[in-house]
Amino acid sequence: MKLIIQIPCYNEAETLEVALNDLPEHIDGIDEIEYLVINDGSQDNTVEVARNWGVHHIVSFKQNQGLAKGFLAGLDGCLRCGADIIVNTDADDQYKGADIEKIVRPILDGEADIVIGARPIDETEHFSYIKKKLQHLGSWAVRRASKTDIPDAPSGFRAFSREAAMKLNVVNDYTYTLETIVQAGRENIPMKSVPIRTNAELRPSRLFKSMWGYVKKSILTILRAYVMYKPLKAFTYLCVPFLAIGIGIGIRFLYYMSIGQSGGKVQSLILGCTLIIIGVLVFVIGILADTIAANRRILQDIQFHVKSIEYGRHDPDINIVGSHRRKERGA
Repeated sequence: MKLIIQIPCYNEAETLEVALNDLPEHIDGIDEIEYLVINDGSQDNTVEVARNWGVHHIVSFKQNQGLAKGFLAGLDGCLRCGADIIVNTDADDQYKGADIEKIVRPILDGEADIVIGARPIDETEHFSYIKKKLQHLGSWAVRRASKTDIPDAPSGFRAFSREAAMKLNVVNDYTYTLETIVQAGRENIPMKSVPIRTNAELRPSRLFKSMWGYVKKSILTILRAYVMYKPLKAFTYLCVPFLAIGIGIGIRFLYYMSIGQSGGKVQSLILGCTLIIIGVLVFVIGILADTIAANRRILQDIQFHVKSIEYGRHDPDINIVGSHRRKERGA
């Protein structure tokens, strides 16, 4: 059983070594542990720090691509290197390395294919009151959209089985955390949450520049993921108000016509017909979107089988810059 711990990095030279030193070297049930760093176009000496520490594999972008693309590139690299389990953690040492054993245990025991570490948000001192409330609100929205019970959706401390990693797709450029939960929930991928601990903050978060920017992007990500995986339901909800108001106006016009007072109310009839037409068009769009979604599921199934064949080769040299032997700590 091979575990690869991946760490997305963008200018993390100051904190990367701290995070790496905190990672476990042995876990019961794991035969081999390797480390992979995703260099997302860093302009400092992040790569040099990783190589000097003895990181086994480095996946590099020439310029910054964002957290979502870096995450997917890391999964691809880990799968090509033969990982049976993949753990994603942060380069700022936000999560305790000792808790990696807690999030891989449900996968080892066959209880889940994705495990997400739930942070003690209310007890985290460097989280502001507003941020804590927004974290809870965002997690609630993701639970509703994904039909799961994950309490900490924005948490990036996660473990994936090989099969789950091959099934995941992320289409937004912002972050993978919310979309992957919605996808896993809607695709019935077994998922579990375990409580974890966090370390003191080493640097401010770089994921968003303002609280409003974070909220806006998170809402758009959740809505987009929901529409992608449940398009017919989403467009049905959208068309109902148009149809209801349009039909209501039509019934009102028929009532006045039955009592001979329809004169001067033609405008409302036109409005009602327009709203009904819009509602029908939205519903038709939903049917088309649902057909496209069915097509996407077929393509995902094909993609999964292609990946099974491709990653079965365990070729660690494809698209991976630098493959190194792990140095013993203190050597």
